[in-house]
Amino acid sequence: MAKLRTNTKWDNIVEVVDNNRYRIPRGYRHDMRVDAMIFSSPELIKHVVGDLSLEQASNVATLPGILGQALAMPDMHQGYGFPIGGVAAMDPDEGVVSPGGVGFDINCGVRLMASPLKLNDIQSRMDELVTGLFKAVPTGAGKDGRLRLDASALDAVLRDGAKWAVKEGYGTKDDIDCTEDGGCLPYAIPDKISDRAKKRGASQLGTLGSGNHFLEVDVVDKVFDQEAAAAFGLFEGQICFMVHCGSRGLGHQVCTDFVSTMAPVMKRSGIIVPDRELACCPINSPEGQAYLGAMAAAANFAFANRQCIMQWVRDVVKKVFSRDVELSQVYDVAHNMAKFENHTIDGVDKPVLVHRKGATRAFPAGRPELAQKFQSIGQPVIIPGDMGRASYVLVGTEQALKESFGSVCHGAGRLMSRTQARKGRDSRDVIADLAKRGVIAKASSREGLTEEVPEAYKPIDDVVKAVKDAGLARPVVRLRPVGVVKG
Repeated sequence: MAKLRTNTKWDNIVEVVDNNRYRIPRGYRHDMRVDAMIFSSPELIKHVVGDLSLEQASNVATLPGILGQALAMPDMHQGYGFPIGGVAAMDPDEGVVSPGGVGFDINCGVRLMASPLKLNDIQSRMDELVTGLFKAVPTGAGKDGRLRLDASALDAVLRDGAKWAVKEGYGTKDDIDCTEDGGCLPYAIPDKISDRAKKRGASQLGTLGSGNHFLEVDVVDKVFDQEAAAAFGLFEGQICFMVHCGSRGLGHQVCTDFVSTMAPVMKRSGIIVPDRELACCPINSPEGQAYLGAMAAAANFAFANRQCIMQWVRDVVKKVFSRDVELSQVYDVAHNMAKFENHTIDGVDKPVLVHRKGATRAFPAGRPELAQKFQSIGQPVIIPGDMGRASYVLVGTEQALKESFGSVCHGAGRLMSRTQARKGRDSRDVIADLAKRGVIAKASSREGLTEEVPEAYKPIDDVVKAVKDAGLARPVVRLRPVGVVKG
């Protein structure tokens, strides 16, 4: 078996299966229950041997009840407990649930909206459009939104997700059909969310937040799969709108609350993990069920959050262009979630709890979870890149079901920490550089731009190529940003 050539300890540990598969064998650690499989490429694997992400992938392989292999995607980098880009499926009877396998921003995800407009329809009014979006969608850390929810309304959001938003007039039933899980996880238990978490979320519905969250105006600059693009309502030269955000302070608090409660459960259950950030508990324990109920409720908040933002975007587009300009939803995908799904394990179809942390569901045609309009083509998979280069829409494959529990990457993946990205950079220079690339950018803070410079991320083209070459998904279209709103 070939080995890596990175001049690191991993050269003597990682087995190179092929150009897109790198195995950490279970013998690397005495407590690994399964192998860890990294989907990557010769170019991308070099970026992760210097941080803790490979170690974290092998740590995940020690968790009780893990099935198949511990997985990581080509955009992987160091995270909390799990690597970002990590995927792990657990036996529902013998396995554990880990908040670190979901992340602090529960149901951070991406929504893509298609318009009938083309680039030459909007170029003369781009500044007006981006300014309108910046004013309409609240951005920034801790920023309050346009909605104020009392206790009853917030519980309804936590229970019903995007369906609550549509019922309140923020969108249409078609949006629900084009949202993962119909925009609502049915096992949500609002009562399992702490008062502190609810207080943080009550004023944040319909807000973008900060960090890597964004609202973009994009143009479809290349079509790879005409049939799939047509099924998704996409065409070359088309203007689209992309929203990337999650459950805001509410989701962060849910993760914080439950991480702190799991240590005594682990002691009681005899669970030993190599990293305290892998705090977990048996799925069937009262604490495990409570976390899953709270996580699902926070996920529903995130679905409703993106649904409301979509309505603000629709309102701005109609105001700037015409009341007749309608935006249709392509899809909304989550990339921080733990969900029960049926998968084939050792030839047997069975329910498993799939943790996806910085990883996106990518189901092919025929999966019962998909709405009727996607049954013959497969699920749209939205992969954002960075604010200066490109993003992609993919479609899942049967190979992904066989190898990755129907999962792919969630973005480009960071190359630099936020501190490294900020160092020596001025936000005015970032704006000027983006303008040279044809991108108008507005942000509520200087850090919102300097931390998120394109160079802080891996090249999205390389990440998508690795996914494609591994057979996990097929590219449908590439999108190029022309307008960006940041926190």
